[in-house]
Amino acid sequence: MEELIARISAAAGIDAGLATKAVGMILNFLQKEGPAAEVSQLVGALPGAEAVMAANTGGGGLMGGLAGMMPGGGGVMGLGASLMGAGLSMGQVQSVSREMFAFGREKAGEDAMGAIVGAIPGLGQFV
Repeated sequence: MEELIARISAAAGIDAGLATKAVGMILNFLQKEGPAAEVSQLVGALPGAEAVMAANTGGGGLMGGLAGMMPGGGGVMGLGASLMGAGLSMGQVQSVSREMFAFGREKAGEDAMGAIVGAIPGLGQFV
């Protein structure tokens, strides 16, 4: 997990705490919205992922709260709003997402990550 956090921090220009929060929020979203087998494969390939997910279950600020009120939690746009509510700019959200999915492809494989991206409407535009 430390390698992923370091890569995200560098790519997005954010501190490790915010990178960790973003990873937890994204993984929780994937667990809720994605195909169970592939998300489990991803989480299993990232040592420490479950602890990061448990520590970062909520959205951020007003935008995150509004996204949570949308039917289905707002999907990918709701996740983006939650990440921005946590303190990321739109550019940083894209950097975090791209780096996280690239790392996921390295650790869990292209098949698992492709299935996750394919199963969640709109996710492909962020990764």
